[in-house]
Amino acid sequence: MTPSDRVAPRRPAGDLSLVLVLGLAAMIVSMMQTLVVPILSIIQSDLGTSTANVSWVTTATLLSAAVFTPLLGRFGDMHGKKPTLIGVLLLMIAGSVLAATTTSLLWLIVGRVLQGAATAIFPLALSVLREEMPPAKLHGAMAMVSGTLAVGSGLALVAAGLLTRGADPDYHRVFWLAVALAAVALVGVILRVPASRSTTGGRTDWLGAVTLAALLVLLLLPISQGHEWGWSSARTIGLFVAAVVMAAVWVFVERTVRGPMVDMRMFAHRPVLFTNLAGLFLGFAMFSQFIGVAYLAQMPKGLTGYGFGASVLRASVEYLLPTTVVSLLAAQFGGILVGRIGARFTLAIGAVFGVAGFAWLTAAHDTSASVILAGLLIGVAISFGYAAMPALIVASVPHHQTGIANGLNSISRSVGSAIASAVITSLLASRTIAHLPAGVPALPAESQFTLSFAIAGVAFVLIVVVALVGLTRGAMPVHVVDRKAVPAEPVTATAVEAVGGPALAGVTEEVTGRAGERAEEKADAATT
Repeated sequence: MTPSDRVAPRRPAGDLSLVLVLGLAAMIVSMMQTLVVPILSIIQSDLGTSTANVSWVTTATLLSAAVFTPLLGRFGDMHGKKPTLIGVLLLMIAGSVLAATTTSLLWLIVGRVLQGAATAIFPLALSVLREEMPPAKLHGAMAMVSGTLAVGSGLALVAAGLLTRGADPDYHRVFWLAVALAAVALVGVILRVPASRSTTGGRTDWLGAVTLAALLVLLLLPISQGHEWGWSSARTIGLFVAAVVMAAVWVFVERTVRGPMVDMRMFAHRPVLFTNLAGLFLGFAMFSQFIGVAYLAQMPKGLTGYGFGASVLRASVEYLLPTTVVSLLAAQFGGILVGRIGARFTLAIGAVFGVAGFAWLTAAHDTSASVILAGLLIGVAISFGYAAMPALIVASVPHHQTGIANGLNSISRSVGSAIASAVITSLLASRTIAHLPAGVPALPAESQFTLSFAIAGVAFVLIVVVALVGLTRGAMPVHVVDRKAVPAEPVTATAVEAVGGPALAGVTEEVTGRAGERAEEKADAATT
């Protein structure tokens, strides 16, 4: 019997049904981020509000996710994943019902804030998998659940387009779809997710949670609204400065309070730090492809000389959905690669696909075939990245910090997506086509799409550097003993393999086996 078996014996579980339920729940996470994008103009028209005001329908969810994800991830580690998942889904249902029934912009934003809590589902799902799945199946299960994130984004766009077709579109139907999906996921969690075998307990670090929430809001608010306020405005610069100050306050709080929400040694541990950096770049690249291709497909070629004149629905189905489908299919191969060659090399290989995809988009985006095929390469890159990053996190932190560590990684991707939205939107608006017919709104020059795709490709280049240089081979999990004396999870060959590959895992097994033999010899001698 191995040490990990003595500490936490595994229970038999319905592996496939558990993965499917958690995959459905995780898919809702990404759907909530993109579900409203195709219907913002409909919401603006129905509620009679301005573009700046309606943008809060997306910003509110982003800020809510930044606040709820680390807090609920840590809460799940402390008090149990299943009750926390149920609570998050109930918040999600309540927010969706409110958004589906209100005709007030204020209450719609409140509903979107509640929907933002769904982002915490993903790190909680990974924590459940780490606890319940046998080591041989863990990488594949995490890759499958992670792959549903990309699928959810594409399905949300298609569903929103289908539900708002016709001469009199009703955006409320989109939120009723969210209610139905969340209800199905809730039933699945209640029936198939087992209760946590052990919890750390303790008190919630409310001061750390509040300061972290303030830091994320102060950072993400100017990023998401900077193109509306102006990047050089006093409001934007002031919030960035305040974010720097709050970052210092948060670090001071977490280093001094008893039982911190985020242990700074875990946060600064090299594999965790660089995996979060990779998450930032991946979020940026993924959202750049989504925004860039969506806008490019809708450009009227007769006026601009480029684009395909597609509707929102056609842009989603024809140009973006193939990327999401390939992401789901490639996720399985990503899980296999993580088990065979290690997570860092899987991350690097995926990033190479991403570089190739964006290089193709940069050089040739004048035909539908080029855009779709390049998107397939990017879909592989996204799925490999989603498969590798949870494995890197799981292999680098103790068991009782899985939820908060993956929560912070999710936030890093959200920050990257927010930065991409701001950067790409600003780039497309910074140079427009001159001499358009009267009454035609300003349209971006083609060179701005080329530049956007090139920058996204650089993001994937940086992921390659992070994977091969930043995530050094053989990085060991950090075992931090907090003031509650929570036992750290032992280093197993499976955990080491996720970072260093099978060769390093074999060395670990050999060393562990020899140490066990010596311990048994000593025990026998003492008995004699």
